[in-house]
This record gives sequence, structure tokens and C-alpha cells, in this order.
Amino acid sequence: MQSAIDQFRISIARVRHLIAVHNSLKAQASSVLDLSDMLRASLVLAVSALDYYIHEVVRIGMLEIHRGQRPEPPAFSGFQISLGSARVGINAGQNIDSWLEDEIRQRHSYKSFQKPDNIAEAVRLICDKNLWEAVSINMGRLAKDAKDIKQQLSRIVDRRNKIAHEADIDPAYSIGDRWPIDELLVNEAVDFLEQVVESIHKIL
Repeated sequence: MQSAIDQFRISIARVRHLIAVHNSLKAQASSVLDLSDMLRASLVLAVSALDYYIHEVVRIGMLEIHRGQRPEPPAFSGFQISLGSARVGINAGQNIDSWLEDEIRQRHSYKSFQKPDNIAEAVRLICDKNLWEAVSINMGRLAKDAKDIKQQLSRIVDRRNKIAHEADIDPAYSIGDRWPIDELLVNEAVDFLEQVVESIHKIL
């Protein structure tokens, strides 16, 4: 599972670098030049890093369970495959690991693991803990604060979706006006996402 967290850390470092480039250019450029899309890109990339981490850590964890290297939670046996895929798996013989890895990738390829409930559902395939209560405690809060953490994550993902799917347009104003964004908002979001992922990884 180390490769999953290593890749996340690299991705977040790249996000922070992009924010730093924005800040440097902003300090030198005229206020007429709008650099805010660099911040929007940073937010989208940060959420993507979370999404990719969950995909990877669940895939790796499921393979470890299959190999007997990790305890099997109840949800693992409920992972669904098609009859056609089952036949391929049976015929794979000694290549069953490769087949299972491909099947996990295919089954999860159309899913996004960004919203709290989707993340918890994915993680249940490899871990039977109450994810968000455990994350809350790991972040130095109380178990009952899990709801606040989930709400904060949802707000970040909702903003990411506005940027990715709605061009961050604010329909209340004139054509072309976008929702405001600044370094503080993005830095706080990136810090929070990093804390969440690092906490999830410790729990797993």
C-alpha cells in the first residue's frame, strides 16, 4: 500500500508547486491579469489525488486479501463480478492475481471516490472499521466530529464539481462571472485533503 500513499504525496506536492507558481506570478503581474484559473486547477488536481489514492489503495488491499496477506472484511466477499469474468478467472489458472487486478480496475473504472459515502463504501472492501469516526480521531478530533469532516470534504468536492462541470460559473451574475477563489481557500482545501488521506492510510 506504500505506493498508493507515495503517489498521493507526489501529486499533492505538484499541487502545492502550482499554487506557488500562481503566487509568484501574481506578485509580479498586473492586477489586470487574472490568474485565478491556476487556483481552480489546483483544487481539481487535489481532489483527483484523493480519488486516485482511494482507487489504488483499495485495489492493492483487495489483492492482499486475496493472497491471504490481510484480514478479510465482510464486504470483500460481496464484490460482484460477471459470469463472463468468472469464466475468465477460472481459466486464468496461475494468473488469477492478474485477472483479479484487471477485474477490480474495470469494476471501479467508472466510479469516483471523492464524496465521503463513496469513499467509505470503497474502503469497506478492505477494512471493516467505521472509517470517518476513525479518521476524525486520527485527526485529533472526537468521533462525533466525523459528520463535520464529511461535510467539509463534501463542500470541497462540490466546489471541484462546479469547476470541472460548470466552468465555475456563478449564474446569479452576468455572463462569464465565476465563483470567487483565492489562495487561502485552496490552501485550506489542500491541507484538509492531505490530512484526510494521511489519516485514512494510518487507519488501513
